[in-house]
Amino acid sequence: MRQQAQQIQQQLSQEKVEIVKSTAKGMLKIVLSGDQKVLEVSFDGVRDYELEKALSEVIYKSQMVAASKLQQLSGGMGGLMGGQ
Repeated sequence: MRQQAQQIQQQLSQEKVEIVKSTAKGMLKIVLSGDQKVLEVSFDGVRDYELEKALSEVIYKSQMVAASKLQQLSGGMGGLMGGQ
């Protein structure tokens, strides 16, 4: 099961999800990997590295909150989820 999860994680890291939208600042482009890593944030083709870093940080924090909640849930289910 762990090996399968690692394979899926690797596959997700190869995927790209992209949006392009017209905004008041110009054309906004955001590209994330399938495993939710920020690859690019740009306005009219000019990358905004500060915004990329900020988005990366907030996504990471969100993932940690979700992981913590899932761990609490699986721990509360005892043997059903393979927990102790």
